[in-house]
Amino acid sequence: MKKIKWLGFAILLAAGGCSTSKITSSWTVPRTVSHNYNKIMVLGLIQEKDRSLRERMEQHFVGDLADLGYTAVSSLQEYGPKAFDGLDEKAAIEKIKNSGVDAVITIVLLGKKKEQKYVTGQYEPKDNFWDYVGMQNARIYQPGYYITDTRYFWESNFYEMNNMSLLYSAQTRSFSPSSRESMSHEYGQLIVKNMEKKNILQQQKKTEYFF
Repeated sequence: MKKIKWLGFAILLAAGGCSTSKITSSWTVPRTVSHNYNKIMVLGLIQEKDRSLRERMEQHFVGDLADLGYTAVSSLQEYGPKAFDGLDEKAAIEKIKNSGVDAVITIVLLGKKKEQKYVTGQYEPKDNFWDYVGMQNARIYQPGYYITDTRYFWESNFYEMNNMSLLYSAQTRSFSPSSRESMSHEYGQLIVKNMEKKNILQQQKKTEYFF
């Protein structure tokens, strides 16, 4: 029976450990009613050498906004990687507004940090006293190994373009994601769900046609 309990506990840990990203802090402008937006642009502010990461982050975020019923576009796909180079603030904002965008969500990679961690031999819980003592004695002489953890630190801001006002800001940490693809997918879902919870976004009603 105890082994079954341990197995259930391990399954719960595995399920809870699937998520590698979490919001560390957030701010929301006080309001009670969320607004409708005709077109939301996702803008990744990530170094050019990481363009593939920017592309993934923008595309997944666009998909998560679309799941809520919003029309959303990737800045990279809409304008290209250097669309705003050489433009002043007025020209850049006009370019965005002229394409029908009335809200922008930014994705900024604030930093990336690698850390080495020493891992001891594999641990398996024992419900028998002597088995536990023997296991711990074996661990004393069992060599461990080093692994490298990578932490990504992100920030996203949501702006309304009609008055350039900031409505939402969140700082997020991604801890040793299995891949950039999984991190991008997880990040978009995390932020969009939080924005919905904070009443910045809402599920859009689908238009029904009757013939």
